[in-house]
Amino acid sequence: MAIEISIDGGDRPRRNCPVTAAVPLGYMGAERLVLRRRPDGDPVPCQVRALGNGAYEVAWIEPRLEPGRPAGLLFEQGDGPKAGAGVALDRRDDGSVAIGIDGVLFSEFHYASRWARPFLHPLIGPHGQPVTRAYPIRTDVAGEKQDHPHHKSFWVAWGDVNGSDNWSENRAGHGTQRVRQFTALESGPVYGRIACELDWLSEKGAKVLEESRQITVWRLPAALRAVDLEVTFRATEGPVRFGDTKEGGICSIRVASSMDASGPGTIVNGAGGVDEGQTWGKRAEWCDYVGPVGAHTVGIAILDHPANFRHPTYWHVRNYGLMTANPFGLSHFLRDKTADGSHTLEAGASLTFRYRVLIHDGDTATADIAGKYRDFSDPPKVTLR
Repeated sequence: MAIEISIDGGDRPRRNCPVTAAVPLGYMGAERLVLRRRPDGDPVPCQVRALGNGAYEVAWIEPRLEPGRPAGLLFEQGDGPKAGAGVALDRRDDGSVAIGIDGVLFSEFHYASRWARPFLHPLIGPHGQPVTRAYPIRTDVAGEKQDHPHHKSFWVAWGDVNGSDNWSENRAGHGTQRVRQFTALESGPVYGRIACELDWLSEKGAKVLEESRQITVWRLPAALRAVDLEVTFRATEGPVRFGDTKEGGICSIRVASSMDASGPGTIVNGAGGVDEGQTWGKRAEWCDYVGPVGAHTVGIAILDHPANFRHPTYWHVRNYGLMTANPFGLSHFLRDKTADGSHTLEAGASLTFRYRVLIHDGDTATADIAGKYRDFSDPPKVTLR
């Protein structure tokens, strides 16, 4: 059985855009699938994941969609094209998972118990150099700032969870996060996916909440890497209060020191703000940190999904290199002590956040971060016939 697919990008061009489509049982009975471009029949690398209840999700990358010109594809049963190394995950004995794209290291997910909480480090940019700070994982990088040792490259944390500090590390009695199990380590021609279950623990080691985390690394051209982060908090131990503090970020990045906006770097947000004075504590759909790494200008952007709590989020972003999406610190951002941005999950409830992190060549305009936000927030429409 073949399935005709129409992909409509809407009113704007799309370039190297991740696309997913849910395919119900009856359209295909196995995970062997060929995706072909119509009308010429050229094969397109795709990846299939079972969703349960007889449904599958098929993912691929659309290299080019033009306004008003829907693209056509055809799903058929069979063996798909070989796509080189794709995105490969390698779980190591040292408590890390290496992530390679086409045979080249992109990042590593560190979860060993010697760390207070898991993180991704490094993030390798378009020209083969890290775009996040190495400290404190490494202390031998010339010119790096060595402050805030809890700022580990790319991580998830919060500074007041039922009164427990699960953000800092240099204060007595901080909380920790522990990976309890991996539910998926998926390599493939289109993306690699890490899915794990975590326990958030108080300074006394008591479980405060459970978290499900998914990290999806898309196989895009080196000039534009994309990492999707999905975080679901579950109040399994009773009510959970996320306190009003600026010390936290559900999606947190510490950029390479050469990119700091205290030097030649620049912060730009989706509302038109520039640098800390116009972006710290402000709401915006996205935030982009741009600066030099070696001889090149590169950037890291965080995109806030429209379904997220308090979208568009507030940003705890500093000229010294920190960028975090912070939806709870309202009293600080509004400079109003009577404001209360805290949020309580009742026992048994859950709360999900989704972000896309883009690592790009060039500045914000060159990388079309505003357009890439549309790709994330309003993806192309897929129709099955």
